[in-house]
Amino acid sequence: MTKWPRSLFSLLLAAFALTAHAAPDAATALSIVQKNNCVSCHAVDSQVVGPAYREIAKKYRGDATAPDTLFTKVRKGGAFVWGEVPMPANPGISDADLHTVIAWILAGAPDH
Repeated sequence: MTKWPRSLFSLLLAAFALTAHAAPDAATALSIVQKNNCVSCHAVDSQVVGPAYREIAKKYRGDATAPDTLFTKVRKGGAFVWGEVPMPANPGISDADLHTVIAWILAGAPDH
């Protein structure tokens, strides 16, 4: 078995991490949230009924469990995290689209 130099191994891991966590395309994410009526309650940088996407990103910054937490919260709905108005369940959005939107939100909901 070939032994890799530790620095090369670390470099490869870092490159993989950057690729794995790259922010999804903003146009794709925005198209998904529009198609699924998420924009009825949320906006990128201002509160509507629910919190702004960028506020969600701030709240969950550094939380390794955030993608799973948000996936469950969007899929099943939730209440009393951001105020009195409950978030309804969203069973109609595909898992892939939901993962895309959550990754975009957690990346700070970039414009591009």
